[in-house]
Amino acid sequence: MVPTHPMFSQRPDMSFSPNGKQAIVFFDFDNTITHFDILDDIIERFSINRDWVRFEDDWSNGRIGSKECLEGQLKSVRVTKQTLSEYLSTIELDPSFGKLLSLFKKNGIEFVIVSDSFSFIIKEILRHNGIRGVKVYANNVKFRGDELIPSFPYASKDCTRCAHCKKKHVLEHKDKKTIYIGDGLSDICPAQESDMVFAKENLLDHLRKTQTPCVAFRNLGDVYRYFGTLDGTKPKVKKVLAAV
Repeated sequence: MVPTHPMFSQRPDMSFSPNGKQAIVFFDFDNTITHFDILDDIIERFSINRDWVRFEDDWSNGRIGSKECLEGQLKSVRVTKQTLSEYLSTIELDPSFGKLLSLFKKNGIEFVIVSDSFSFIIKEILRHNGIRGVKVYANNVKFRGDELIPSFPYASKDCTRCAHCKKKHVLEHKDKKTIYIGDGLSDICPAQESDMVFAKENLLDHLRKTQTPCVAFRNLGDVYRYFGTLDGTKPKVKKVLAAV
């Protein structure tokens, strides 16, 4: 039986039967594994002007997609690779992220990071926090002096909402039980394609409005406890997944 918790106000759809499929967990990165949006902070911190605000407003109001937004915003950013790496070394992860990875590894569950940020940023933060062996799907960035040149290998030709179409990765693993953990607008599409969703903030608001089943969470500690019994006993991941 899945444990109860006051934050888990919306239960996932448990209507389908266990089928023995393997599970895979998709983590969003900014404000899910980290405590705030790192990319937003980099853009604001290292921009030489306020042009990025106009792009942010256009994106927030749906006038442009995140690819066009990021391309425009990064034109104002001036930071060398070394300086950016030094900044990224100060970023801490949710303390339960490592515990979750260990738990999933012990239970033979795959996990990946899918992000609308950039792989260099994510991998540097993981490295500085001693996290290794996590597959990362994200946008790319090259350095030309103190300029950042983005590229978007996972952009969709059919949809311009996101620079990185995270939904593609979920659909490529539909032979497995797909679990999605995220917080933002770029998580809506992949969440809608997943078997089970942990959501907070903008993603949670959207899923509640559309009456899409999900589990509310505040931090990854809540997710870790969800796969356990809440009374201090060893988490029973396989038992929980059998209900999904």
